[in-house]
Amino acid sequence: MKYTLHTHTVGFDGRDSVQSMVNRARDLGFKTIGISNHFIVNPVIKNTKMYPYSVRGGYSNIYSSSFEEALLRFIPHYHEVRSIQELNPDMKILCGMEVDFFQDVKWLHGFENAIKLLKPDYTIGSAHFIEYGGTLLNSHDWKNADEKTREQLLKRYWTNVALAADSGLFTWLAHLDLPKKTGLGREEKWMGYENMAVESAAKTNTAIEINTSFYRDYCYEPYPSNRILQMMKEHNVATIISDDAHETKNIGRHFDEACKIIQDFKLNTLVR
Repeated sequence: MKYTLHTHTVGFDGRDSVQSMVNRARDLGFKTIGISNHFIVNPVIKNTKMYPYSVRGGYSNIYSSSFEEALLRFIPHYHEVRSIQELNPDMKILCGMEVDFFQDVKWLHGFENAIKLLKPDYTIGSAHFIEYGGTLLNSHDWKNADEKTREQLLKRYWTNVALAADSGLFTWLAHLDLPKKTGLGREEKWMGYENMAVESAAKTNTAIEINTSFYRDYCYEPYPSNRILQMMKEHNVATIISDDAHETKNIGRHFDEACKIIQDFKLNTLVR
């Protein structure tokens, strides 16, 4: 691995500056780093249960009620990243974004216009929020819902991921089985939905990342699970290794294990 592209920095929900992340990547032997802060735009996003926590935590900038608001944050952010590139000619520093996809025509048009203006080097599709019952629910909220509602939320989650892939707007999809972060969706009954998302990615040549941020003591594996990795192999979907680093110490974490997964499953890799 000569690159790391799924990273977050201070001013959004990361802890370290762009330059600090670049310095750490260089120290680890990387030749390329991409900065991919959250681009989450929805008119009711600030009404969610997560928003007060983000305000107290100092990372409310990841949420925008309009594309105009998001652009006011990302235009100077990209200017900073591109200025740092000029100061670090030995490193390739890319402008990316991790985007929450929403099933809405207005959102789609707004996002298409935003990327025409910003010209990101790549886009990462994700789904941290699901529209349900007239509001937006974060993945942390799903666990606290009753069983019937959780079933509907998980169905909507996987449908949303498949539609994000169908859109062809994203270079790759992030942490595909995100619900397992709160212990949800691990049963075999979800295999059909998982396969639907993988098939959509295959159809649009959208890669799926092996995200190494889920290696935990109680569940030593990345996103996605082995059964999804097997589906990716069967559908010939390319993958990319991501650390989802929110601070310098996260860069390159568990990349050796992820490389072994690619070898074991004989997966294609997205070349950057």
